[in-house]
Amino acid sequence: MKAHKGLAMALLVLSMTIGCSKEAATHPANAPAQAVPQPAPKQSNSAIPVGPGPQGTYTVQAQPAPGSCHYRKTADGQPLPDPACTPGALNPTVTAANLADTICKSGYTASIRPNSTITGREKTENIKSYGYNGDPRDGEYDHLISLELGGDPNDAHNLWVEPPSPGHKDGAGPNNPKDGVESKLHTLICDGKVALSDAQVAIATDWTTALATVGFPAGK
Repeated sequence: MKAHKGLAMALLVLSMTIGCSKEAATHPANAPAQAVPQPAPKQSNSAIPVGPGPQGTYTVQAQPAPGSCHYRKTADGQPLPDPACTPGALNPTVTAANLADTICKSGYTASIRPNSTITGREKTENIKSYGYNGDPRDGEYDHLISLELGGDPNDAHNLWVEPPSPGHKDGAGPNNPKDGVESKLHTLICDGKVALSDAQVAIATDWTTALATVGFPAGK
């Protein structure tokens, strides 16, 4: 009788263990990320340089020679970078197939962003590259193709000191509506409404027209 009881107890423990293992494997928290649906791209991003991608330890990158870069402006005075100095650069680890595990995953951009001890020194030299003569606090050291759009974190081709937009009060800090454009493009990508490469080409070409270029002039 004791042997039968021992066998029954062992079977009970085994069934409970199997049940727990199955539950752990199928729990939503353990499920693989669902792929983000992507529309067929209309633009190829192959003309944009590809950067080295995220690094465990970032180093200060050399900037273009002093005075060699020249700002452009739109008709309404919004700043654009010099395409020869700042054409943008892509993060090679972000693809249309892995968006759910990269830019559409909460916390991803923070995990790959270089420390300000690196970018601060780069910004100082890039100010000279562009001949920026405003208050340094008002110039944002900006990723042309933002990290949330699959831009490279620290390639010099993808970073520029962006002057503040017209109407800015000196000394008030960065004032760049480009940030809002990037956020809307990110949402459109992660909602499966705009292809990754289309958004990257649009923002690298002219951030002021990027939303219209991808077919969403008013955003989402």
